[in-house]
Amino acid sequence: MSRRLSFDIFCRVIDNFGDIGVCWRLARQLAHHHDVRLWVDDLHSFARIEPSVSTNLAQQTIGYVQVLHWVAHMPLPEPKQVVIEAFACDPPADFIQKMAQAGSLWINLEYLSAEPWVESFHALPSLQVSGVRKAFFFPGFTPRTGGLLRENGLAEERAAWQATPQARALLLRDLRVASTAIEAVNAGALLVMLFCYAHAPASQLLTALQASGHSAVVLVPAGVCTGLARGQHENVTVQEIPFVSQQGFDRLLWSCDLNCIRGEDSLVRALWAGKPLLWHIYPQDDDVHMIKLNAWLACSPFPEMAQQAIRQWNDANAAGFQPTMTQALQGNHWNTWKTQSARWSDTLASQPDLVTSLVDFCLKHTTKAKEP
Repeated sequence: MSRRLSFDIFCRVIDNFGDIGVCWRLARQLAHHHDVRLWVDDLHSFARIEPSVSTNLAQQTIGYVQVLHWVAHMPLPEPKQVVIEAFACDPPADFIQKMAQAGSLWINLEYLSAEPWVESFHALPSLQVSGVRKAFFFPGFTPRTGGLLRENGLAEERAAWQATPQARALLLRDLRVASTAIEAVNAGALLVMLFCYAHAPASQLLTALQASGHSAVVLVPAGVCTGLARGQHENVTVQEIPFVSQQGFDRLLWSCDLNCIRGEDSLVRALWAGKPLLWHIYPQDDDVHMIKLNAWLACSPFPEMAQQAIRQWNDANAAGFQPTMTQALQGNHWNTWKTQSARWSDTLASQPDLVTSLVDFCLKHTTKAKEP
């Protein structure tokens, strides 16, 4: 067993569920062997993905993680050995002063990126006027980055789930999916998860599914793609489902044949599903997000037809997306996409995961004497 460490994790909820999704998975994994305190400014969004969260408590403990409602002018406890600010959310200034006094290690957990420069900046120190030791930690897709969040035994859990067809049927029933839709999936209809931003060409995805020759059931979380009519669209059924916990979300992705997902946390979970996916990256000014998307596609093994469909999905090229996606869903294009998705998932899983890399780094830069 490695030495036990203590962690503060600061999270501001900016993009509804992505920030807290990453932080909650990180906190839960660290809490298996370490002392973890999670600061969250929006408990209502947190409760959407973790039903055990009470939104009216200033402090609570969930699964060995101490959760604090992060508000202005709150009493500030002594810092832990390691303070993680997720996505440059800036801990309180008074708390940073306490970090300097305690000798805490300050980690800036950055956004996920496949851009080549990430490898050069990963784990670099950053001099602070306060005297606190700070380092940038970059998740990524190569061994020279911090890796991806992945729980121990995740691949085995996924394999067991996918080997039990009735588990998928029970999950769909619990999500109030119509019995006729469940029967269609059991008979071979494609199951599609549609979790995207509002500007995605979702109606063109339905057209592509209709033209591909597949029958399909498309699952849409409540509040997503509100302009897309639910119900029957020729050979495609659009079914609204409620939001689910993180565990339920993982199992949904494992159950689907095509996962259309958005943001960072959902991307990583879709990669661990090992299925074809359409990633809707968070849009940025001047199309900066397309640079990030192309860097990610460049390191992926996806066939060219799938890569083209993903680009068009993100640049809202509805006219181009529909025929490209229709081809990507057919014959050798579809089979290759499925094969390469499963292989990339296995390749990524063979690399050190984010928590292992993070703990190893922190163990090298902290000492027992600094433990609060």
